[in-house]
Amino acid sequence: MTRAALVLAGGDPLASAQRHLLPATDLVVAADSGLHQARDLGVHVDVVVGDFDSADPDAVAAAQNAGAVIERHSAAKDATDLELAIDAAVARGATRITVVGGSGGRLDHLLANVGVLASPRFADVVVDALFREARVVVLQGGREPEPVRGPQGSLVTLLPVGGDGRGITTSGLEYPLQHEDLPVGTSRGVSNLRGSGRASVGLDAGTLLLIEPFGGER
Repeated sequence: MTRAALVLAGGDPLASAQRHLLPATDLVVAADSGLHQARDLGVHVDVVVGDFDSADPDAVAAAQNAGAVIERHSAAKDATDLELAIDAAVARGATRITVVGGSGGRLDHLLANVGVLASPRFADVVVDALFREARVVVLQGGREPEPVRGPQGSLVTLLPVGGDGRGITTSGLEYPLQHEDLPVGTSRGVSNLRGSGRASVGLDAGTLLLIEPFGGER
């Protein structure tokens, strides 16, 4: 049974044009100032996690009064608020997680958070993310192919992480892959294009990031 969770991070609010990408969820977890994003999106928060160095204390108190569980962590911690929020969602049985936000204009935060999304710790969870600039889906080997959602002519990038992507097969892309490998560190999968009709990406083994930049039409 799928239990879907929405994890809201701070830093980069979701544009109104992308709000249709938000899935129906069973659980909403806010990572610190991701609580402000929940307010903007009009969603009820079930859990708020973090060291609370950036969330408005009044917003935290309001969420608690509305029934949210508050998980406070020391500022001297070994994980970002987003990682702790994903842990909280998994601990509550989430099998599919959509993350919103998480870059906030800092390259180190963006790289660290994308690394968390693709961590082997979450290999049993279906993970995608909506950043300000793009939708990112973590593809794991052996799963059903993932649909490409962008319009015809939009950019699609495939990046292996943590090792080589093995047996990658695409459909509906201008530059196809047919049971081919992408070694880690290659740029071969950058800037493919979505064709007409249905499009998808799957792989036999490894971990692959499917990145669809918003407004990335050629």
